Formats: sequence, C-alpha cells, structure tokens
Amino acid sequence: MKTVSLLTLGVSDLEKSKAFFRALFHWEPIPKPFEGVAFYDMGGWLISLFSRTSLAKDAGLAAEGSGFRGIAIAHNVGSRAEVGILLARAAELGGKIVKPAEDVFWGGHSGYFHDLDGHLWEIAWNPGFPLSGDGSIDVARI
Repeated sequence: MKTVSLLTLGVSDLEKSKAFFRALFHWEPIPKPFEGVAFYDMGGWLISLFSRTSLAKDAGLAAEGSGFRGIAIAHNVGSRAEVGILLARAAELGGKIVKPAEDVFWGGHSGYFHDLDGHLWEIAWNPGFPLSGDGSIDVARI
C-alpha cells in the first residue's frame, strides 16, 4: 500500500495556526469538531494541526528542535505570478520567507517560507506538473 493518509503538523497555538492556513490557503477544518486538533480534507487524505508538545509526547521525543528537519511541504500553483503572491501573503500573516521566489533548475519558479511553527513550505509553479481543477497535480498528464 502506498497511500499517505495523514500528515500531522505540530503547532504551538492551534487557533493562530488555523487562522494562518485559512487566510493563506482558504483551508477550513472538516465540520466534525475534535478537541485540540483540526483536520483538513486534502482529497482522500488529511492534514492535521495538533499541539507540538502533545505530538512529541505521543512519539516519545523531545518537542524542541531547530534547523532543517529534512522535509518540505509543497503547495503547487497554476502560474509563476502566484508563487510571489502567496509568499508575500504568507509573510503578511507572520510566516518567514526562507528563500524568495526565483526560477529554479528544474524549469519552474518557487520559493520557501516557514509557517508560524517553523514548518518548511515550498510554493511552486512547475510546468511539468499540470494541475486539476481542484488544485491537485493531474498525475495522468505528467
């Protein structure tokens, strides 16, 4: 089985993080309320926001850490211009630009930011990854 079903982001303030992602990506949590966690439907899989401390405790790890964590979460967009627009919006909402938008070696245009809790996000326009109407990558057209 090769399906990822859930990606959980540990956050320090659930309400601030929910507001950040609502304003940036227009995400709304699924209607069923769960105390202390927010779930977002990504079309067959979920992203959740959960207390960083509680997530670390559940995994048996220390909650504190810094530097590159070996992962970037990508949000692909339909045009080169959208990359800069979303990066600017992320910064306005409290995110920190890590790498400004620029043309990249693989033929697209991308930039990186840290969200409110330091998770690394890439905003990318990739001409080799056509998008479906819902914003997902149309794998059949790659």
